[in-house]
Amino acid sequence: MGEIRTWKLTVAYDGTEFSGWQIQPGERTIQGELQAALGRVTGERPLPQGSGRTDAGVHALGQVASFELQAPIPPENLRRALNRTLPASIRVLESRTVRSTTFHARHSAVAKTYEYRVFRAPVCPPFLARYVHACAWPMDFQALQQSARLFEGEHDFLSFAATDPDLASRDLAARKTPDPNAPALPYSAGKHGSVRTIYASSWTEEKTEAGDLLVYRVRGNGFLHHMVRNLVGTMLDAGRGRLRAGDIPAILGARARAAAGPTAPAQGLFLHSVEYAGADLNLQSE
Repeated sequence: MGEIRTWKLTVAYDGTEFSGWQIQPGERTIQGELQAALGRVTGERPLPQGSGRTDAGVHALGQVASFELQAPIPPENLRRALNRTLPASIRVLESRTVRSTTFHARHSAVAKTYEYRVFRAPVCPPFLARYVHACAWPMDFQALQQSARLFEGEHDFLSFAATDPDLASRDLAARKTPDPNAPALPYSAGKHGSVRTIYASSWTEEKTEAGDLLVYRVRGNGFLHHMVRNLVGTMLDAGRGRLRAGDIPAILGARARAAAGPTAPAQGLFLHSVEYAGADLNLQSE
């Protein structure tokens, strides 16, 4: 056996048939499939750590996973071998080793970009239905765009974070002075709370033979659980005239999930790409 090396995989997947990224008992997950494939190829079963835990039905164009292996296998050989044994709905796009022993797909990430796709036509073609949110109602594109711009910058996104009652209960029990009136914590707020920085937030409109495709792209330093889907649900309400784009600052300031719009369906969401600082990445040249 060779020395232990840190690996970085870039992975694309169709999340339709999976219960999200993270391993769950009795469920089929992306992380579980990757771990099993690594075991079949190398005889080792490291648990790949993803840059983010995509939910059931969410897709990825460029998810990143990291893990350690002792097997002395060339990176390109590992990529080909994994793709031969993985389901067709999961593809390893790139396999590299990393010189830095501290590299971690999630902790080392400095920015992520997500896309959300909305299809607008009376009928959604079946070959698109798994990858878009079908919306047939009239939509004010300018209201969408105006709303998107208001999310740029550093904000407290608590109003756009899912809440987990069990997590909130555990946190309440851990407080030195428990406060039953304290607000529920966002599911994935983490040690930095619910404040995030959005570097870019915008919509584009594409005309296709089947109908119009609206694509929302957002790039930020981190995202809370369901945050992108909640942003999209709220912006779609603005596009439909159910609220004004000018209401967005007040919704952010409310710091309450009930103040924002509905959660958009999972199938329209794609993890587009993940960025790392050069010093943290430091890829091997092989």
